[in-house]
Amino acid sequence: MIQQWLRDNAVPTAQNLTAITHQATGDGAISGYGMQNKVRRLIDLLRCAMYPSIYHDGIVRPEFVPSLVTGKLQEAAALLYEMCSSVMAATCQEAQKGGVECDCCREKADLVTCKFMDSICDIAEVLNTDIIAAYEGDPAARSAEEILLAYPAFEALSIFRLAHRLYELNVPLIPRMMTEQAHSRTGIDIHPGATIGKYFFIDHGTGVVIGETCIIGERVKLYQGVTLGAKSFAMDDDGNPVKGVHRHPRVGNNVVIYAGATILGGDTCIGDDSTIGGSVWLTHSVPAGSKIYNK
Repeated sequence: MIQQWLRDNAVPTAQNLTAITHQATGDGAISGYGMQNKVRRLIDLLRCAMYPSIYHDGIVRPEFVPSLVTGKLQEAAALLYEMCSSVMAATCQEAQKGGVECDCCREKADLVTCKFMDSICDIAEVLNTDIIAAYEGDPAARSAEEILLAYPAFEALSIFRLAHRLYELNVPLIPRMMTEQAHSRTGIDIHPGATIGKYFFIDHGTGVVIGETCIIGERVKLYQGVTLGAKSFAMDDDGNPVKGVHRHPRVGNNVVIYAGATILGGDTCIGDDSTIGGSVWLTHSVPAGSKIYNK
């Protein structure tokens, strides 16, 4: 039986399967598994460039750190350019018609890569504030090294802040793949489109969800299981969700949100200096200085 299937059925089944899946993927030329590996490599290169003494595989003498970081940045830039060229070509009608990358795709990839790489120092400076927030916000934290190596929230945040910059530069697909890597590694789901201020800390972290249009101020602390999500979606005439509208909460400065709290809706604003207790369900705004608890 199997020999007959291999001889008579394999080819027509392959043709049918290709036609079916093509309906979902179209003519995009992105290699999914290959791109996932490249995303992992890009994350590792960039994190190592920012914190070489922590993330490099091996001991680095201080006098060799500049050359190590230079090499990591160069490799990351080349890889990012390759990845951006690929995803831009996959969404470019001109490239799809010609079957190759067009000059426009290459020029966009070149510009985006340069702008992103020029942002690395700014991203690192913001991440340093997140390290401070973790150290000051968690009595169990003994050192910056412990936070960098043992805190899943910092891993998720470092990847998010890199991905967010690419999102700001309108890079397709790659930012979302990066934050999903963080999600799978840490259990913390932060959409790259979210806006998060300095000195941000997530304690424990597992199960935290922060939606695409969420805006979070500075010196905000979340505990595990917090959801900052959408309450409902605007629909178009065909009944499909409208893309790009604000649908997630705004959180002010100096806010603490305890474990399991759920805050929903694009019209929901949490005022500065507020405290939201554990397991609270909130779909309306609260003024500055509020203390909201389950009774």
